[in-house]
Amino acid sequence: MSRPDPPASHGVRLASRPGRWVLAAAVLGSGMALLDGTVVNIALPRIGEDLGASLATLQWTVNGYLLTLAGLILLGGGLGDRYGRRRVFVVGAIWFALASALCGIAQDSATLIISRALQGVGGALLTPGSLSLVQATFRREDRAKAVGAWSGLGGVAGAVGPFIGGYLVDGPGWRWIFLINVPIAAVVVLIAQRHVPESRDRTASGSFDVTGAALAALCLAGITYALISASGHPSPLLLVGPAALGLACGVAFVRVEQRRAHPMLPLSVFSSRLFTSINLVTLLLYAAIGGVFFTLPVQLQIAAGYSALRAGIATLPLTLLLLLLSAPAGALAQRIGPRLLLTVGPLVTGIGLLLLTRIGPGASGYFVDVLPAVLVQGVGMSMIVAPLTATVLASVDVTHSGIASGVNNAAARVAQLLAVAALPLAIGLSNQAYRSPHAVDTAFSKAMWICAGLCAIAAVLALLLIPSGALREDDGDEPRALPECRTNCGFAAPPLEPGSTGSTRATG
Repeated sequence: MSRPDPPASHGVRLASRPGRWVLAAAVLGSGMALLDGTVVNIALPRIGEDLGASLATLQWTVNGYLLTLAGLILLGGGLGDRYGRRRVFVVGAIWFALASALCGIAQDSATLIISRALQGVGGALLTPGSLSLVQATFRREDRAKAVGAWSGLGGVAGAVGPFIGGYLVDGPGWRWIFLINVPIAAVVVLIAQRHVPESRDRTASGSFDVTGAALAALCLAGITYALISASGHPSPLLLVGPAALGLACGVAFVRVEQRRAHPMLPLSVFSSRLFTSINLVTLLLYAAIGGVFFTLPVQLQIAAGYSALRAGIATLPLTLLLLLLSAPAGALAQRIGPRLLLTVGPLVTGIGLLLLTRIGPGASGYFVDVLPAVLVQGVGMSMIVAPLTATVLASVDVTHSGIASGVNNAAARVAQLLAVAALPLAIGLSNQAYRSPHAVDTAFSKAMWICAGLCAIAAVLALLLIPSGALREDDGDEPRALPECRTNCGFAAPPLEPGSTGSTRATG
């Protein structure tokens, strides 16, 4: 039976036993989704070998999840506001666990891809749902600390993901990267049902923008299908239909969002030049990051001969640097402005990506060829994430900060979706070529140059379009929001900020 909402001046104390239970449920729930976003890439070569899968299947294994997650994450929190945040969070955990089990027992490529898409639906409920629990449950005085703990601890889950994934792939097998979610989800549900109070927005009414969500998903699906299929060199006539459908759905999505009284994506936020500019920079940077983390595990395992565990450990310094440096970088951006960090950070990241081209069959070893590149990349990315989030929030007035954070998070996932779809086509890697060390090594070098180029373009745009004073609290007439997720070491997307869930609810 649902408990009433706690009064705004009360709620749960962070330091209390109930507070620790609530935080544990939220972190485990979102951490499960973050973990899944990092472990799968490590397992791709082994999945391909076991299922006899083509590269297109591996692309869809990643993109099936990203497609539904990106398409539905803006609506996920709204469901909790309307029907109960704990209830929807629990449904998301159960959904994610069942889809993970289907992934783990999949005997063919089609079943795996469909199950991954279903997993993305659960992720779209879990990620914003866990944040909405923190917002709604803790008392106002503890909310910022609780959100910070949620962000940092959830990021740790993303950081250890490659290590855990490598251990499972080399040990009991790749299927356990999915099956391990089942007991974790069971713990999440048990804690949530016993220790998390129910809450909802009693003023939420109206209808959800299901049409907009469907059109957005169809747009991404059509374009993604055309890009992935093109790398297999089918008849161009077979690609025109899906591409045209995707573009048509994109146009229809814009028109629907313009006409709805309460759209999933209020296009008015793009009237801010800074908001539009920072999201363009986000698209470029996270396309580069998505391309790297799709191709790097394949390069390490196929071309350089690493085990899955060694490949997972190889990137651990990068995520540790993000964990340690993202908060100081955010504080520095508040003092000197975001433009310098968002210009230098992408350039440093790009240099790290070019250093990754030293990895290959004739490489000297991890400490000579891999570690320096990963460290440089980690320093560069640490300069980006927190200033990016802060600038997004500063680009709109405080009443729109939630939707700004949600859009930026979704934009990063869309960028990775398109990068995974388009990059193999651009570097000439298709079908079974990913099994050949020579073919992978040649394609990987091309990929790193492309991704470094995207970082360079992002740096130029940041220099030209982002003002140094974007984070000044006295800049403009409207109050500006400040990020509460100051610590983040997950590289899947910028962290969601408080308000990004409630901003998508249906209203009158």
